[in-house]
Amino acid sequence: MSDPARPFPPSGRDQRLDVFRGIALVMIFINHVPSTIYENLTSRNFGFSDAAEGFVVMSGIAAGLAYSAGFRPAPTWAGARRIWRRAWTLYMVHMLTSVWAIAVSAAAALWFAAPQLLHENQVWILFKKPLGFLVGLPLMTHQLGYTNILPLYTVLLIVAPALLILALRWPRLLLAGSVLLWAAAGQFRLNLPNFPNPGGWFFNPVSWQLLFVVGLLTGVAMKQGRRFVPVLPWLQWLTGGYLLFSLLSAKIPAVSAMLGHGLWMVNQAGVPWFFTVFDKTFVTAPRLLHILSLVYFISTLAWVRQAATAQALRPFALLGRHSLPVFATGTVLCFALQGVKDVLGDRFLLDTLLLGGGLGLQLGLAFLTERWNRKPARPATPPAPAAPVLDLPLAGPAQRLA
Repeated sequence: MSDPARPFPPSGRDQRLDVFRGIALVMIFINHVPSTIYENLTSRNFGFSDAAEGFVVMSGIAAGLAYSAGFRPAPTWAGARRIWRRAWTLYMVHMLTSVWAIAVSAAAALWFAAPQLLHENQVWILFKKPLGFLVGLPLMTHQLGYTNILPLYTVLLIVAPALLILALRWPRLLLAGSVLLWAAAGQFRLNLPNFPNPGGWFFNPVSWQLLFVVGLLTGVAMKQGRRFVPVLPWLQWLTGGYLLFSLLSAKIPAVSAMLGHGLWMVNQAGVPWFFTVFDKTFVTAPRLLHILSLVYFISTLAWVRQAATAQALRPFALLGRHSLPVFATGTVLCFALQGVKDVLGDRFLLDTLLLGGGLGLQLGLAFLTERWNRKPARPATPPAPAAPVLDLPLAGPAQRLA
């Protein structure tokens, strides 16, 4: 069995990342089709965080693996441009999914007498403040529900070149600065502004950057063939214990009540609020510690690495390798399926068919994307023809060939 303390060589591909990204995408899709029994099976029901936090950490890992080579031994403009091209792609995909989400909502009202979608997921701002909506949408200061994680990732990739420079030279300084920025965001409610609505982003980049930075540092270390945080038995016990406690709190009302009262008392004693509440926008401490514990604990289990290569998990790995088109397709499908449920109601068989069909479409898209992106094998280069043999009559000593 492989040693969990030793990542794959820098030239290898860690299948765990693809598999868990695929699992996260499946859970995000299920959570975004509301009022199904399958929501009870996703990770948010078994702890303090959900698939979104895990996806951002894994996005940071993927960025560290994919882009850090362009900044070693020295940063280059080519490396930065590669990241910014990806950020531009994410922005364009965000705009495309937003437009499709509006179209699906309008189609449900126009053809199926189901106007509910027009009054949900921040689409209604289009009718209340149309000019502000048309300005805010391309500026990403107005984000529709279900589409708002791509603006977060776009912003994080824009600053990723600077983060990579720090990660490769002063990783501890980067981590300390990231933690301080997270704490400042919580203490002073720092966030990027919304427009035309008041308030800030639901996925607050000033807070969520910490998850991305932890992932980035992890990916940079993996690219170098090492772990960012070593396997320590005491840390395994600590993170495993926190995961167990969060599970008990999620499933046992008495434990949940005890935790809530304890956090309230701590807050009353003067501890800042972002250590004592479960807020997603600011990734407050209970959620943050849960996802970091989960990532660390799973990464130290040798059998997880072995299981990630199993045949049964290949569909998840396929989804994870093509996470952007899969997520974009799933986002549009969420609007469409929510419209179907508005018309037909909540039924177990219907929900099963809708979710199964939606996941099947995403898997089919990932399969086709894999085929389209596969580079055709180059034909073997034929051996160079031998030099022609000149069949010349014997020449005398004084004769030469020109």
